[in-house]
Amino acid sequence: MNMPVNIDQLEVGYDIPAAIGMDASEIQTPALVLDLDALERNIKKMGDYAKAHGMRHRVHGKMHKSVDVAQLQVELGGACGICCQKVSEAEVFARGGIKDVLVSNQVRDPAKIDRLARMPKLGARTICCVDDIDNVADLSEAAQRHGTQIECLVEIDCGAGRCGVTTTPEVIAIAKAIDAAPGLKFAGIQAYQGAMQHMDLYEDRKAKIDIAVAQVKDAVGGLAAEGLDCDIVGGGGTGSYYFESTSGVYNELQCGSYAFMDADYGRILDENGNRIDRGEWENAFFILTSVMSHAKADKAIVDAGLKAQSVDSGLPVIFGRTDVEYVKCSDEHGVVADPDGVLKVNDKLHLVPGHCDPTANVHDWYVGVRNGKVEALWPVSARGKAY
Repeated sequence: MNMPVNIDQLEVGYDIPAAIGMDASEIQTPALVLDLDALERNIKKMGDYAKAHGMRHRVHGKMHKSVDVAQLQVELGGACGICCQKVSEAEVFARGGIKDVLVSNQVRDPAKIDRLARMPKLGARTICCVDDIDNVADLSEAAQRHGTQIECLVEIDCGAGRCGVTTTPEVIAIAKAIDAAPGLKFAGIQAYQGAMQHMDLYEDRKAKIDIAVAQVKDAVGGLAAEGLDCDIVGGGGTGSYYFESTSGVYNELQCGSYAFMDADYGRILDENGNRIDRGEWENAFFILTSVMSHAKADKAIVDAGLKAQSVDSGLPVIFGRTDVEYVKCSDEHGVVADPDGVLKVNDKLHLVPGHCDPTANVHDWYVGVRNGKVEALWPVSARGKAY
């Protein structure tokens, strides 16, 4: 089991970016900061939505990689469990007390299959995805060897063009093989349309998901005709959950970024043409950065560069300000355009990262802030768990 961290023995500025009870102005930068009020409102809002629509919500752990955030999503948002992408990542959540864990991915390497088969011994319902009938025998053998059960979802490629099968006969053939295999249980379908989540226009996202829903309905109908029921029909993200929840076929959502929000997701539009970070969800996740140089009159240099964030989805946005703009970064420096010279050395800025998932993965700690004080320090529990 992972040993608990005693933060009282850690040194601010070396081991950790802050201490509980200190002023937010004293946080060592760059650091990941969570607005706890906004985070809790986001979590409760999605939980209430899922409940009102008769849906389970299996929150996506790859977004935050934090046992503490996952537990908050279970306790405050009513999440049924968690999904993640890698076996080692899943194991962190199982060891941390999450009782229902889906690896929403294929597991093919023998060593990884062996670890997956041992995960139920940690007290967690253990589920994975399958898109190749040849995978079934290996999973079955490992489960029998360890005296455990692995539940399996057949993954449908419903538009992302990555993993998954594309036809109902393929779904049925794999599902039958799982159902017949000792140590395995057919649990349903995984159908996440990841390619459309960040399309700006609501209508464009709907057109893509309509295709996916038709595909999933056909597969579920075909399975039912063979006497195979789906406990889980899972999918849905922050950019599409309202489509899956009203589809009449999905019963589990897998939203992740809604809890934090990032700049890329924030730009997409709802059905009324409004950005989703202007009412639907709140920004709760920031990189706190400090001005370290202002030797040039029209630009400030901050301490959050490439090593403090991911810019695969664009540069971060400075939260709550229009007078300055983050325009460039290198390894350890960020360049902020400051045409009016309003910033000074040691001023702090809140950056909304372009992409929250890989940004979280380069930090060790979340600093939870409420009313200007540090209230929580949470480790990024699954950081680096990529195998």
